[in-house]
Amino acid sequence: MKPAAPRSLKARALQWLAQREHSRAEMQRKLLPHARALAAQGEADGGDIGDAADPVARVAEVLDWLEANRYLSQQRFVESRIHVRAARHGNLRIQQELAQHGLALDPDAAQSLKASEIDRARDVWSRKFDTPAADAAGRARQARFLTGRGFSAETVRRVLRESARGAPDDKAN
Repeated sequence: MKPAAPRSLKARALQWLAQREHSRAEMQRKLLPHARALAAQGEADGGDIGDAADPVARVAEVLDWLEANRYLSQQRFVESRIHVRAARHGNLRIQQELAQHGLALDPDAAQSLKASEIDRARDVWSRKFDTPAADAAGRARQARFLTGRGFSAETVRRVLRESARGAPDDKAN
């Protein structure tokens, strides 16, 4: 019995994109080892664009094809990351994650996230703690938690101040 032929780069990429959105940089990182393996085996990549022997060029061709056919979209990836991360993370964490992929928020998305950050921080705080800290060590622990989630220092201070008072601070901001 003959072993199954390895999947093409395009087939792999389409399978990953069917599961969730990916950035171009992420897709390149995932495809490159497979392109190198195919080049090392000297096999033709059934159905992929061109017969490039250079794995990097081969991956770039596949990525260009995916973008041209709208399978791969940086805008959809950014929207997807915001949707997935916004409920649990702050603006700094979301921006940092997008920067790892070589992307940035557009001004409208950045403004929308900024407007909702205090509410999101309150929700995250209340799911984790729900009661104000009794002492300075407890406040520091809560502050570290929110900061680790990517909320700004001002947002963290405001949420902790509100929790100590027991009501939202409407006069600030």
